[in-house]
Parts: sequence; C-alpha cells; structure tokens
Amino acid sequence: MDDTQSTEPVTLPAGEAADSAPVDSPPKRGRGRPKGSTARTTRTIELHLTVSGTADGEWQAELKQGSTWIERGLPVTATAVLRAAQELHAQLAAPIDAVIAAAREQAAARVAALEAELEQARKALAEMEE
Repeated sequence: MDDTQSTEPVTLPAGEAADSAPVDSPPKRGRGRPKGSTARTTRTIELHLTVSGTADGEWQAELKQGSTWIERGLPVTATAVLRAAQELHAQLAAPIDAVIAAAREQAAARVAALEAELEQARKALAEMEE
C-alpha cells in the first residue's frame, strides 16, 4: 500500500468554502439595465374596437384609445363587419360569419312569418269586401 495517501480531512483557511468559485470568474451582474445600454423601447399604440350587433341585424362600432372615446355608436352593416373581420384574420372571420349567418336565418324566418300573416290579412280583407 502507498503511504502518500492520507485519510485525514483537509481543512481550508477561514473564509474559503470547498465549492468556492474560481479566481477568474466574471463579477456578478447588478440589477436593472446596464448603464449605457443601446436597447430601444418600442412604443405601442392600443386601440380598442368594439363591434356589437343585435338579432335584428343592427350593428354598431365604437373606438377607444386609452380612456378616450374616439367614436361611439357608429352604425355599420353586417357585410362591412364580415369584410373587416376577413381582412384582419381568418380565425376572426369564421365565428363572426357564423353569428351573421344565424342572424340571417332568424331574419328569413321572421320575413316568412310576416308574409304568412300578411297573406292571412289579405284574405280577411277580401272576405270583408264580398
């Protein structure tokens, strides 16, 4: 067996830890952006466009920037709403198209009911004239 190996624990001088960093390690970074940074801040503009509609097919648009209303209650057509949504993104157009199609079906059903009621009124008027 070799006598050069020792089983005695190694003691370090006071203030040094066994897992201390090497002498040539970079200094710790301070918090925040370093002085003299060339980073640019990107300025964003937020606009909130709200488009709302009723089952009767009446649509309106409102535009707000921050807490300031730019326009309120502008009447718009369903066709314009759908066209704008298609221009923005296909994922926006699909649900809006479904809402407009459902409103169109309700309007067509209402027209059919009114036409039937008008036909009954015409028949009643014709019977009164006889």
